[in-house]
Amino acid sequence: MSTLFSPLSLRSLRLSNRIVIAPMCQYSAVDGVAQPWHTVHLGQLALSGAGLLIVEATAVEPIGRITAGCLGLYDEPTEQAMAELVRTLRQISPMPLAIQLGHAGRKASSGRPWEGGQLVPPAAGGWQPVAPSAVPQLEHEPPPVALDADGLERLCQQFVDAVRRADRVGFDAIEVHSAHGYLLHQFLSPISNQRTDDFGGSLENRMRFPLRVFAQMRAAWPAHKPMGLRFSATDWIEGGWDVESCTVYAKALEKLGCDWLDVSSGGISPRQKITLGPGYQVPFAAQIKPSVGIPVMAVGLITDPQQAEDILIQGKADLVALARGLLQDPRWPWRAAAALGASVEAPRQYWRSQPATQKALFGQTTFGAR
Repeated sequence: MSTLFSPLSLRSLRLSNRIVIAPMCQYSAVDGVAQPWHTVHLGQLALSGAGLLIVEATAVEPIGRITAGCLGLYDEPTEQAMAELVRTLRQISPMPLAIQLGHAGRKASSGRPWEGGQLVPPAAGGWQPVAPSAVPQLEHEPPPVALDADGLERLCQQFVDAVRRADRVGFDAIEVHSAHGYLLHQFLSPISNQRTDDFGGSLENRMRFPLRVFAQMRAAWPAHKPMGLRFSATDWIEGGWDVESCTVYAKALEKLGCDWLDVSSGGISPRQKITLGPGYQVPFAAQIKPSVGIPVMAVGLITDPQQAEDILIQGKADLVALARGLLQDPRWPWRAAAALGASVEAPRQYWRSQPATQKALFGQTTFGAR
């Protein structure tokens, strides 16, 4: 049996295989509200046969959006639109659905990538970002507002409120976004966190706020539903956040009830020097995995079915997540199942596309027609 197509349970949630559709920002929301684009985009991915679909990074408050086009889950309009989106996806696919909740921090109020991706000032329709410290993302930018004690408490409540909304909407799982230079990662990294209070300085202090947020989110989420977390294993900068610190963070998260760790990297500074290549982030997952007893997810230029299978067989990770590869080929899990001699869930309307040489690809044997 293919390891990639073996099932995995996360609390009460059963995944039919180890392929995860990673959250991918679409920058196509209006005031945080999901649009028809999201229905079509996520709908085709929900038909892919993957084990889990994670909805893109979704902000817990308006100023936590990366761009003006990013999704939110912070008021009635955003919740109602998300609920309708989930209802539609449920009608076309049995695939489990998760949502990634986060806050952009100092990287908020950015232009969409096709608009240049730079900071948009309030005078041009943007807003004032907040962060652990008044340290800008780029040296020429105005600094964000450093969060005070009241701001930290308010943010914790925003995360908790979003969790409760996600439960009402009907999501099966939550992934907390603590990676890619966004708010929780900003607290972890000494590059962006220059506080001198209990939330800055030592590793223990820098982890304090992200762990507090996770603990409160986990307490607000139903006990039978899983909650995981994505983090950057390294800043790719000398003196920044590194794998050793990340391993300490991972162990603390496990104690708080984290159900999986999604291991990515980078994003804290444009000074990062990343060496790209097939599976370039997989070694980070492999380094962290022996330190915890919960599933670890590998990401980063995983494009070939045998490559994904080998990552799991070799014990480097328990799940693999694809993003750009699935944008280019939304039927990648079908191709992977065919290559590895496995079967995959597919809508009955598409059964006739099954190749004659792979009659068990969709797990059914007949398709009658007059």
